[in-house]
Amino acid sequence: MSHFFFDKKATIVDQAIEGIIRTSPHQNLARLKTDNSLRIVVRQDWDKSKVAIISGGGSGHEPMHVGFVGQGMLTAAVCGDIFASPGVEAILTAIITVTGEAGCLLVVKNYTGDRLNFGLAAEKARALGYRVEMLLVKDDISLPDNPQPRGLAGTILAHKIAGYHAEQGAALEDIVKNTQQLLNNVATIGVALSACHLPDSDESEGIAKGKSELGMGIHGEHGVATLDTQNSREIAKQLTEKLLSHIGEEDNLLLMVNNLGGLSVLELTLATQEILQTPLADRISFIQGPGTLVSALDMKGLSLTVLPLNDQLLSALNAPVSVTGWLPISAYQSMQWQAAETLPDVELAKPSDNDSVANVIKSACQALIDNEDALNKLDSQVGDGDTGSTLATGAHYVLATLQDKKLPLNEPEALLQWLGEKITTPMGGSGGVLLSLLFSAAAASYSESKNLGDSLLAGLQKMKDYGGAEQGDRTMIDALQPAFEALAAGKAWAEVSKAATAGAESTKEMEQAKAGRSSYLNAESLKGHMDPGACAVSKVFEQITP
Repeated sequence: MSHFFFDKKATIVDQAIEGIIRTSPHQNLARLKTDNSLRIVVRQDWDKSKVAIISGGGSGHEPMHVGFVGQGMLTAAVCGDIFASPGVEAILTAIITVTGEAGCLLVVKNYTGDRLNFGLAAEKARALGYRVEMLLVKDDISLPDNPQPRGLAGTILAHKIAGYHAEQGAALEDIVKNTQQLLNNVATIGVALSACHLPDSDESEGIAKGKSELGMGIHGEHGVATLDTQNSREIAKQLTEKLLSHIGEEDNLLLMVNNLGGLSVLELTLATQEILQTPLADRISFIQGPGTLVSALDMKGLSLTVLPLNDQLLSALNAPVSVTGWLPISAYQSMQWQAAETLPDVELAKPSDNDSVANVIKSACQALIDNEDALNKLDSQVGDGDTGSTLATGAHYVLATLQDKKLPLNEPEALLQWLGEKITTPMGGSGGVLLSLLFSAAAASYSESKNLGDSLLAGLQKMKDYGGAEQGDRTMIDALQPAFEALAAGKAWAEVSKAATAGAESTKEMEQAKAGRSSYLNAESLKGHMDPGACAVSKVFEQITP
């Protein structure tokens, strides 16, 4: 079974319609109170002296069709089951409910079920004395020789143009003429990496791994070709070549980039950028999206729609609407850059010599380098296995700087400041940032306290404030805090080292980690294993012999 978010299959569409109505910011939608099997959503503020615009079809293409009901677009939408045309009775009910003497226009996607059901409903309405016209949307260009091109995302542009002219009070024949002119020029092509999944269907993708399908329909119908790639640049090239071949020399184009339902925002915007790097971009004046306008449930793909513009069309497309699904059209622009402020240079102290401090640094760095493999092995039991390598990388960097005689060894505050500024360069990740916080805050504190232990405790507090861990949370803090406290109390180095070791050993009995990757593990996975960060601290203190 596919993953599909629903309660009961039979009520999916009804619940979705109610959800749309109840959350519409325009508060102008209502479902017609009629037989429960007839799903018709209408504008509550409709003026029957104007031409009604009605569309509809199978559900599963949200926000189409209900998302385009409202001022400036549709008067009513008739909804069928998922991917199934609504019945004639529902369509006819919609027509006679919203249509006055001005008549109505049916905008219908060119699928057999829709064509037949809307067509028969139109004939029945005419027999009852209603003025009804019907236009078919055939914007799919993926199969050039197809005598019955499918209706795709270009449908909503027809909704917009028809709705605009209806809102202006235009006559039915003028609305038909203007909408048909648009339909004669609009072109759409889509591509998908995987087919859509129906509720209670199996997980079959329908497209082989690593491939994509050009021209796949919005109900999962096979397209014109299977492409041997899922590379965004290659796909953009193929799509735009098809569009350019179809439109010939036309320019001043509107480009609509439509998510078929399953693309993340990241993928959709990336795909849009790829499209805007093709020759099609030279023809584009305006763009709509990227966004979800006409979906196909969770189909992982997108469609591109192009429309040559003139001033009249652009004015109609930019007219305000009160619907939930429409996305504004904006002028296409080139990439914009703005100069950034340059980060101020941090003036670090000049190098100086101090043999005892140099020996402490050598010992600390060597301890981390010598224990790299052991710390990695320990981390692989409770984390991602790179603690040793991360710390060793930082140690190599500091040791190399020491050997080049570039450290301010005779000035504790300056040395702490140097470590705070530089340690993130080789280490990166959260570990480097935490140590940078510790040393930077310690440097600031040392300028007042002139006590290394107190300064390191102040730095540790900043590490805790930003890192979110405390002593007892099974992190390196469990070794650092007792060691720094012993140092601040003026205890002998053997006592300081002993405190660090005892703190590290205590993490073996802690059954819950409250920070870092270990926090995702259960007590059984942690018990008996020393925290690798705390272990690293204890090894450093053990090896230092000031």
